[in-house]
Formats: sequence, C-alpha cells, structure tokens
Amino acid sequence: MTETQTVPAESEALERILAGITQLGLSQHVVELEAHGFTTVKGAIPLEQVDRAKRAIIDRVAAQIGREVDPDSATSEDFEGITYIPYMLYEDEVFEDILMAPKPLALITYLLGESCLLSSMGCHFRGPGGHPLPLHSDNGNGIPAPFPAFSQVANVNYALTPYSRPGGALAMVPGSHKLARQPRVDEANLGDGGNPNAVSMDISPGDAVIWHGNAWHGSFVRRLPGIRMNLAVYFNRQYVRTQERHGDAVPASTRQRHANDTRFLNLLGAKQPYGWQKEGPDYSKFALMPRGLYD
Repeated sequence: MTETQTVPAESEALERILAGITQLGLSQHVVELEAHGFTTVKGAIPLEQVDRAKRAIIDRVAAQIGREVDPDSATSEDFEGITYIPYMLYEDEVFEDILMAPKPLALITYLLGESCLLSSMGCHFRGPGGHPLPLHSDNGNGIPAPFPAFSQVANVNYALTPYSRPGGALAMVPGSHKLARQPRVDEANLGDGGNPNAVSMDISPGDAVIWHGNAWHGSFVRRLPGIRMNLAVYFNRQYVRTQERHGDAVPASTRQRHANDTRFLNLLGAKQPYGWQKEGPDYSKFALMPRGLYD
C-alpha cells in the first residue's frame, strides 16, 4: 500500500473487532461460530449478576400473575410450560451491566458489526410440562429465504439456572446456519422422535450461548420441578427494526448513568438516523451510518 492510499473503513472496523476478539481470548469461539453457528462462553457473567437478574425476573413474574413462583421447587400446577417476560433492560441496573458483558458483546459485534442495536432483552421462563419451543431461526421477522450467509440478527442466551435436557434446556442444531432457511415442520419438532440433530446445551448459571441469526434453536420440555430461567439478549443490524422500543424511550436516568459510554447509547439507537418527525432528518447521523459488514 502506498502512502497516498488509505485503509477502507470496513477493514479498519474488522481490524478493531478482531483485535478485541484476540485480546479477550475468543478466537476459538469465532471458529465455532463459523463452523457450527453457535458457541458457548463459560462464566460470561458473574454469579452476583445472575442472582440479581433472577430476583428481578421472579418479582416481575409475581407482579404479572399475582403470586410468587418458587424457582427451585415449582410444579406444573404452580407454573406450567413457557412464557416470555419482555422488556427487562429497565427493570434493574444489573441488566445494563449484562448488556455490556465484554465477551458476548465482542462476539455479537463480530457477527453484526459495530453499529448493531439491541433488539430486545427478556426471559423465557419455563416451568415443568407444557410443550417444547420448536426449532426456528431468528430470521422470523420477515427476512425471506434464502438467508444471506452473514448474520443480520444474533442472540446471546444467558443461563440463569442450570440447563439440561430434562430441565428444559436450549436446543441448537450445529451447522444449520448454513442451510439459509427456516426448518420445515418435520425438522422443527423437539418432542419425542424429534429432530435427531438437535443438541442440548447443558450449561451452568452465568454461561452464555451466542449464535448466528440463521442458526436453528428451540427448547425442550422441562420434566423436573422448578423453573428454567434465561436472559435472551437479541441484537440486529442497524437497518433491521428492533423488537423493543428504545431510542427516545430510554429513561433519562439510564442515559445519565451511561452519558460517557458511547457504545451503550449506540446499542440503544443513539446514532440511528431514521424515525424523524416534522423536524426532519438529522444529517449528522447519516455520516455515522455503517458502510459494510463490520463498522
């Protein structure tokens, strides 16, 4: 390269991302993302954060259903099957800390680029019984097949309780991200005689599974007492509509706590140029638009 040539912004962004991957010791995880479509980071968040997140979720469920559920001993009569508890980010400051957990966020940035957004943060709260969550790709928000090879959405699934197949664990299908489509009905089954390629993610509280948006995943029925709890932190590229509303809906107290944390604010849409009203577009934000897969 001559002195008059410049490094494209896309290459600079990739260099920054890979430097972070190397610094955090995540190179093997990138290999697993490419080969299998998912990877597991052990001890991604400390147990103190796990416990505080669980307490906040249990309190939210109790407020929603009018009674507290014992996460260790609940039966199907206490709470059967699975429900989704949405919009947890502003429930407790611990969720802000989890959003910024360095290793999962570095892998999400590799998949979606530096301009990616938080789409949603919630808990799949699973009691005994009910039905499995069928295998699916997170490209279910109107993205037609064949899916592009690069990830447009991506997920971090934090285990807040132990995962096992009889305990209703997350299920993943290795290599499914390369199929570039949703599973057929016969391929999506996680019940008896279900998809033989689905593997149970047997992990511990604080561990995280990160996956490419094309990868097939679901969850098994819980056959043990108690509740399987996760924290699903879902991200998308800047041009994809987020599931939850952030942007101008971010509480002032949250903005103030993170006034000097550009990455946190950008995850919540601080540099998103779209969504204007009579004031018209903010052209300064268009200068910050991503130009490739990594910036």
